[in-house]
Amino acid sequence: MEPSPEKQVDIYRDTWVRFLGYANEVGEAFRALVPISAVWVSYAVATAYVSADALDKGKKAAAAHTEDAGKAARVGVAVVDTFLWQALASVAIPGFTINRVCAASLFLLGKTTRWPLPVRKWTTTAIGLSTIPFIIKPIDRSVDFLLDSSLRKIYGDGEKRE
Repeated sequence: MEPSPEKQVDIYRDTWVRFLGYANEVGEAFRALVPISAVWVSYAVATAYVSADALDKGKKAAAAHTEDAGKAARVGVAVVDTFLWQALASVAIPGFTINRVCAASLFLLGKTTRWPLPVRKWTTTAIGLSTIPFIIKPIDRSVDFLLDSSLRKIYGDGEKRE
């Protein structure tokens, strides 16, 4: 039996670095408690993660297609596909979702309880943080479906995000 080749570890998908992509969701969950500048910093961290992953996938595509006549196009597709996927699945859609969950929670707690405002804000933050694990997979699958049904049809299935 021959040994199976070891799977190369992708620092942006297989390590703790992946959690940097969730920074903006955490920022949105804490929006009621922290200055808005802290929320924007969380978006900057998530956007830096998205950009670094896209550049990494571009470098990997360049290395894989060194002798390919269409190298520039393949690298461009890898960068654009990764950046769009990550921007939608890691930043825009989850950030909006957590923002709306927290806004609705704070509103409903204000209408249905007599809790003091600090308690309502901390409860809203807890609800936002606890929502994050439940939205990740459905959003990832939805973004895959969206890109598979649109942009990826233009440049072909061969350059799909790994």
